[in-house]
Amino acid sequence: MANKKHISTPLTDTVVADLKIGDEVLITGVIYTARDAAHKKLVDLIDKGEKLPFDPKGQIVYFAGPSPTKPGQVVGSIGPTTSYRMNAYSPRMIEVGLKGMIGKGEMGPEVVAKMKEKKAVYFAAVGGAAALIAKSVTGNELIAYEELGAEAIRKLTVKEFPAIVALDCHGGNIFKEGVDKYEKK
Repeated sequence: MANKKHISTPLTDTVVADLKIGDEVLITGVIYTARDAAHKKLVDLIDKGEKLPFDPKGQIVYFAGPSPTKPGQVVGSIGPTTSYRMNAYSPRMIEVGLKGMIGKGEMGPEVVAKMKEKKAVYFAAVGGAAALIAKSVTGNELIAYEELGAEAIRKLTVKEFPAIVALDCHGGNIFKEGVDKYEKK
């Protein structure tokens, strides 16, 4: 796995500042799943000044909802969902300490601005590789909103979860700039 950056959660400002678009990363530690229905509930709690079901400081949220877990597996297939659905919620999550997000597709300008202000990073997961991604999950715990089914918040323990830095805290945007000029020689 040459040329890949190994990072661990929780993320720090120093780690986030070191990441540039096009960097391939392997994430080890805890990440949380949350899609749009869960994000709405989280932001409602933030707006009310109430406690969240997990502390977002330094954490990564994966925009995903796993398929049912088969016997003998830790988690079912767990591919990324379209990230723009979280545009309305992500700036608030970043304000309360979230340092990373994983999804597919581009995030909106309001999210990018908040990422630059608060030092956060957005990773792209490889769509279509949900079964492969699931192999990096070593632990899976439902922590909130069971009524949302696959969209419930889960605490995943991951080892070498593969992702690519798509938006960095310096304003780099892989969707606008491409990776060619950032590839390592």
